[in-house]
Amino acid sequence: MRILIIEDEKLTANDLVFSIQEVRPNFTVIKTLTSVKSAIAFLKTKPIFDLIFSDIQLTDGLSFEIFKTVKTDAPIIFCTAYDEYALNAFNVNGIAYLLKPFTTETIEKAIGKFESLTQQKDNKLTKLLQYMEQSNQPKVSPTILVYQGEKIIPVNFENIAIFSLENGIVKLSTFDHQIFIATETLEELDKMQHPDFFRANRQFLVSRNAIKNAAKYFNRRLVLHLLIPFNEKIIISKEKATLFLGWLAKS
Repeated sequence: MRILIIEDEKLTANDLVFSIQEVRPNFTVIKTLTSVKSAIAFLKTKPIFDLIFSDIQLTDGLSFEIFKTVKTDAPIIFCTAYDEYALNAFNVNGIAYLLKPFTTETIEKAIGKFESLTQQKDNKLTKLLQYMEQSNQPKVSPTILVYQGEKIIPVNFENIAIFSLENGIVKLSTFDHQIFIATETLEELDKMQHPDFFRANRQFLVSRNAIKNAAKYFNRRLVLHLLIPFNEKIIISKEKATLFLGWLAKS
């Protein structure tokens, strides 16, 4: 089987090539592309291949733009650092995925799923693209309910700087230095897909408007500095760094 890889991180691409050949020695990687632009140009030449491994967040945009521009019947395995709730949506639409950092086991599972889908001749990329377009539309309420003693009061999202998980309790800090306890879990808040908030890690959901800057940290990670006083260190993993910077650039 002939494989096309679309991945802008060289180390990740090389690791993916090695892992694919380890689990399927008869597979051949015909090309590795690093951007939306180069992938569109290559696919317009109508190359012959059977399967695509594609990162979602590339340096010049989302890889979904590639497949909107150039039609392909080849099944696609998306590589992503998205949180589990988004990945479940990919699953519902019959599209396999690899959650970074991937392993040979997860690659084996994803290839197995696509082999099964290929036998059924059922490529559901169009449904996935429709889902992603719909999920990008603002759907969240402008306010969230919080506890203040015995009272439950609404707080506007635009006044919230960060949500943090502390000892199983979700707290939110506002730009005017107030702290409240949220009525939702961090996972529930993340599933709201508020465009101005990013899930930095398991502990923090941070507002774009609260970010002063992001600095390089150990092992290709990022550390965030906020515009409000905040004692905890907020770290973005190297797997999420590209996705985060793409999100931050949309501000």
